Amino acid sequence: MRYDLVIFDNDGVLVDSEPISNRLLAAYLTELGHPTSYEDSIRDYMGSAMHRIHDLVLERTGRPLPEAFDDVFHARVFAAFERELKAVPGVVDVLEKLVGGGVPYCVASSGSHDRIRVGHRTTGLDRFFEDGRVFSSEDVGRGKPAPDLFLHAAERMGVAPARCLVVEDSPLGVQAAVAAGMDVYGFTAMTPAARLAGATQLFSDMGELADLMV
Repeated sequence: MRYDLVIFDNDGVLVDSEPISNRLLAAYLTELGHPTSYEDSIRDYMGSAMHRIHDLVLERTGRPLPEAFDDVFHARVFAAFERELKAVPGVVDVLEKLVGGGVPYCVASSGSHDRIRVGHRTTGLDRFFEDGRVFSSEDVGRGKPAPDLFLHAAERMGVAPARCLVVEDSPLGVQAAVAAGMDVYGFTAMTPAARLAGATQLFSDMGELADLMV
């Protein structure tokens, strides 16, 4: 194993949440008078912390989102997760290989701690992620593409950035990992490879990841 720490993004990498959350985000923004398609949401907001959604809408329209936006959106997302959410196919095998090989790993997500935990409980991934392995943009104040979250995770796990591998599926996440001085493998299951062009490696099936990390 050439890395001392593997840092996973959560949404779209560990749990198959991006289709659910972007469908709901597009619908909610449209409901509020900001017409947004599912494709628009994937392009503009996938991998974003909530503050970036607020910032982009305000920048584009001059109108702030309602104060209750985050609470309403999260309530809708969590309810849908409990009905629909699955782990990304193949990711349990990857995590079991890391555990079996004694390789340190963690999750660093733009989502809130509550969102991460709901998703992990629903999919059964919580058995792999005790509290010390879970990091959120809530912990640092700035989400991706800023490198803060990945640097925070590496520091807390006691590993130098240059010895870390990030697994990401969004352009913002790839930018953040590169800015943090980390290698990053881009998962192209939902994102066109061209949009993850800054990644160290690209892969389209989670079954490929364990071999790439060797």
